[in-house]
This record gives sequence, structure tokens and C-alpha cells, in this order.
Amino acid sequence: MKSDSDIKTDVEAELKWSPDLDETDVAIKVKNGEVTLSGYARNYYEKLQAEAAVKRVKGVAAVANDLEVRSLTGAPTDPEIARAALTALEFALPSSWQTIKPVVQKGWITLEGTVEWQYQRQQAENAVRSLNGVIGVGNSIRIEPKIAPQDIKHRIEDAFRRIAQVDAAHITVDAQGSDVTLRGEVRSWAERDQAQQTAWSAPGVAKVINELRVRT
Repeated sequence: MKSDSDIKTDVEAELKWSPDLDETDVAIKVKNGEVTLSGYARNYYEKLQAEAAVKRVKGVAAVANDLEVRSLTGAPTDPEIARAALTALEFALPSSWQTIKPVVQKGWITLEGTVEWQYQRQQAENAVRSLNGVIGVGNSIRIEPKIAPQDIKHRIEDAFRRIAQVDAAHITVDAQGSDVTLRGEVRSWAERDQAQQTAWSAPGVAKVINELRVRT
């Protein structure tokens, strides 16, 4: 098992290695494998990239992302951000953007509305989180599939067996209607995220509860 000091050293190296990050104002604290990031990020996208970089490090058991997005002088107003968000949504989701409404308050965007698939929900969030002036994104978009879910549990389990990055033998899938819960152990945060992404890709899934533990 890696020591906290070794994990801290690897996290620092991974942050410096990531081209989308400026780690100058980021402080790192590690206790029992749990990493806490504090300090400042230049934008919301950079804050998310910092968290993703930490999750790639072996031995990390949990991540607390307390980075604050530093507001820049001359940042756009909320109405300007809202207009930019609508443009970004129309470009990213040309056939479904009309069902999504961005609500902006003090630089924070809340996405409301409905879509049919999780990938549309995620694309909408991806489209707005890197906009200038955005300090955070809340995704309240609901998934309302037109096709009723069938054999969700078996479809997800079959997908896990096909994917090399996921150890299907150590993951249990529990499906209650359109809600899916993943339980068991995985080898890394990357495998945990991959399992969750795979579950979301199944037709008819409206919610994924990820209770997978990272084996340390």
C-alpha cells in the first residue's frame, strides 16, 4: 500500500503533467489515501480536470475537490452567459437543445429540462462548463426515454464482460425499473468511472447509483 507522502508526490506530478492545468495555486493534502484539493482554478473546466487527474493516481481512495473558481475582472454578466450557453447547446445538441433551459445565477449555470439519453444530458453539461465566466454547473436535466427499459441488468452485465477495463466478476448490478445500482470492488478510479459510464449507456437507464469501492 502506498504511503500518503508517496500519493501526494504522485498527485503533484500528475497535476504538473496535465496540459490543461495550472497547478500554481493548488494545494494538496492526503490522509489515509483521501486527497483534498484546495486553492484556486482559473475556470470550472480546470477544476474538473484537476479532479480527474487526481483520480488517475494509483492509491487514491477518495477525492475532495475544494478548489474555488477565481472570478476574473471583466467576466461576462449572467444574461451574457445564458446567451452563450444557448448557443453552445444548439451547437452540441442540434436536434434536442430546445428541451433544455440554462438558468444562470452569479456565474453558476443550472441546466433544466428533459432528454431521452444520458449521453445527451452529459453533452449538454460538457457544452457549457468551459464557457467564460462559468464558476459551476448543476445538471438537473431529467432523462425520459420513449422506449421502455427491458433487461437492463443483463444488458449492463453483458457490456461489462465485453470491456477489458472492467472486471465484471467483482461488480454486482441491481436494476429496479430504470434505476441501476452498482456494487462491489474495482481496481482504480478509472475503472469505477468506466463502469458507471457503461451502465449509463444502457437503453432506458434514468439513474445510476455508483457504490463501487476502489480497492487499495
